[in-house]
Amino acid sequence: MKQADDRSRRYFLKASSILGAAVAFSPRAIGEAFADWKRKTTPPEAAVTRTSAREQDAGQAADKNAIRPFRVNVPEVELADLRRRINSTRWPDRETVTDESQGVPLATIQELAHYWATDYDWRKCEAKLNALPQFIAEIDGLDIHFIHVRSKHENALPLIITHGWPGSIIEQLKIIDPLTNPTAHGATASDAFHLVIPSLPGFGFSARPTTPGWGPERTASAWVMLMKRLGYARFVSQGGDLGAGVCTMMAKQAPPELLGIHTNFPGTIPSDSARALQCGDPPPSSLSADERRAYEQLTVLFAKRRAYAQMMATRPQTLYGFADSPVCLAAWLFDHGDGYGQPAAPITSAVLGRTIAGHSAGDLTRDDVLDDFTLYWLTNTAISAARFYWELHLNLYNAANVSIPAAVSVFPGENYQAPRSWTERAYHKLIYYNQVDRGGHYAAWEQPQLFSEEVRAGFRSLR
Repeated sequence: MKQADDRSRRYFLKASSILGAAVAFSPRAIGEAFADWKRKTTPPEAAVTRTSAREQDAGQAADKNAIRPFRVNVPEVELADLRRRINSTRWPDRETVTDESQGVPLATIQELAHYWATDYDWRKCEAKLNALPQFIAEIDGLDIHFIHVRSKHENALPLIITHGWPGSIIEQLKIIDPLTNPTAHGATASDAFHLVIPSLPGFGFSARPTTPGWGPERTASAWVMLMKRLGYARFVSQGGDLGAGVCTMMAKQAPPELLGIHTNFPGTIPSDSARALQCGDPPPSSLSADERRAYEQLTVLFAKRRAYAQMMATRPQTLYGFADSPVCLAAWLFDHGDGYGQPAAPITSAVLGRTIAGHSAGDLTRDDVLDDFTLYWLTNTAISAARFYWELHLNLYNAANVSIPAAVSVFPGENYQAPRSWTERAYHKLIYYNQVDRGGHYAAWEQPQLFSEEVRAGFRSLR
């Protein structure tokens, strides 16, 4: 069954790439595209060019530096199978409590499943993705999918943004125009970015690694390779959640092309507080008021909200239900172990259509959430994405110890509010620090306008 599944996915991805070629080139080129669907990189202004069949016939080896246009075209049979599986769910008894303390309440997930199977339309998401320039490139032996949108403004700053879990490139769709076209969103042309938004290895349309080693360290190196292949001699990086881990490793590796980083999920816990948290001790007496508040938030986080991460970090392969049941997958992605706290609260608010536990959904909608869940399902990447936690060899919360320029935005609904004092010690060249008034863990998803403003402000001094 595994071989059949892998063949099916490879066919789906290859067919999508070929379809992208058919749209990108003239009728004459379409026929050649089917014979030779790999393409070479060109300078960013010209996007991509193609390797002709004649060149290959002349014996030239396939160019591993090629960048292939990509389009999403999910077969209707896959969508029908998704709906069938949702409708065939064998439901358990309802919870024995009247709150969410045992997990996603039965009525909540049944309501979401009903909408998913009857009214939700994946084709709308597909159209949004296909309206954007998408590509696949082999980086360090692995096919990486990415969105690449260049700004019309001169001197735009190249920026690579990394999503997290249970997110995907879906998280970043609403920030693309504000960052590439700032004059249409109340900013100036000097704030413009060229955007590269890749899917993490094992996520979405990127290939699933077949050997160990694809954690933040290798991904960070791959992102530098990707940006250089796109012709960018200088660039910056942004990330939250798992993307913050990739950002941190890029900063630690400190390639000369990387000017600086911005994160909305900073790692700042000093070593003494980290040891106390690990032992379950009360906060050190030396902490200031905001440091004590952060310590108390972290105490709750580590005691009650990390079971999902521990499971994926230790036994990801055991989670077979993700590949077999859409409802099982959705419940895990929806809740991931923290009830109505962060980071699931805004997702819950979006799904239920009302603010939960004081955490507004912001711009996040129920369809946004299901776009993300459906992407995981259609690409069968829930297990491979979970393995990224198994590959995670750094603590995302502990002091990052970063020496290149770094900008930090602290959102009030984040797992903890990083104090400025801790942040200055963790990021030795802190060029920007700001505590904003709304938004949470998935800031780009929840508050795209505010998030975009923070990214612009964070990198302004590096232009």
